[in-house]
Amino acid sequence: MSTYQIAVVVGSLRRDSINHKLANALVRMGPPEFTFKFVQIGDLPLYDQDDDGNQADAVKRLKAEISASQGVIFVTPEYNRSMPGVLKNAIDHASRPYGQSAWAGKPAGVLGASIGAIGSALAQQHLRNVLAYLDMPTLGQPEVFIQVKEGFFDAAGNISNEGTAQFVKGWMDRYVSWVKAHAKV
Repeated sequence: MSTYQIAVVVGSLRRDSINHKLANALVRMGPPEFTFKFVQIGDLPLYDQDDDGNQADAVKRLKAEISASQGVIFVTPEYNRSMPGVLKNAIDHASRPYGQSAWAGKPAGVLGASIGAIGSALAQQHLRNVLAYLDMPTLGQPEVFIQVKEGFFDAAGNISNEGTAQFVKGWMDRYVSWVKAHAKV
């Protein structure tokens, strides 16, 4: 049996982030042959093409963690109808310099949560456009746009509604199959 390491990129830096909570609940649903590495993005400098030849240590670490993974899960909130700037900054860093993208070929999954009624639908669409350009085969279905209300997570950090938990578990099962079909192991 092959083992797969999956990089998990959460697009929120907020201490009590619902997307970080969602990512934690999600990775507990993964199968034993999958390990999940949460990738830190809050310490990256702002992307500046002038730095491509001398990338910061935090950028080198990010690229190494993505390169060592067989897939990537993006869990993103929605800020002003798009993905957060910190997430776009991380994507830009790991894609540079041109021709040396750590993202290329990595099977991706995208989901997210918000307190708003449409979850993070528009942020996810913008993110999917970027991932297509970066040559990341991205799972299309099922789409996961979660609206989080009081009591969504139980005291242990799991999704409290059984139907929602099963839906998210179904997404994880599809993502696992996606990675197995597309990853370079």
